[in-house]
Amino acid sequence: MTIEDIQQEVIEEFADYDDWMDKYQLLIDLGSEQEPLPAQYKVESNLIDGCQSRVWLQADMTPEGTIHFQAESDALIVKGIVTLLIRVLDNQTPDDILNADLHFIEDIGLKEHLSPTRSNGLLAMLKQMKLYAMAFKAKG
Repeated sequence: MTIEDIQQEVIEEFADYDDWMDKYQLLIDLGSEQEPLPAQYKVESNLIDGCQSRVWLQADMTPEGTIHFQAESDALIVKGIVTLLIRVLDNQTPDDILNADLHFIEDIGLKEHLSPTRSNGLLAMLKQMKLYAMAFKAKG
């Protein structure tokens, strides 16, 4: 599936809920379903700067030339947010990640319903994912 296809799925999923408390619950549920990050990846070098909560992000290049992301956070809503980002960007090529217009964040209203610190954390997570994509692209 393309990044755009996945974004449309996410937008439709969130459109089922009118109340932001329900949308927060959806985020928490998404985070709860995420596989725990293996202990060897919960290291200082995988912590994302700019997040108030602790967020670890691991990225690996697959033999198919796509990037596989794994993450975890010690905060439920943040874990849901990073799970959502992974859902959209996981197993995509570095070029697709770097060229993606990630409009789903605004389309579902996420950006405007996050506290300033969580919003900064969201931007930091996205930035780190794009940095991984740049690094893997450079390795060629």
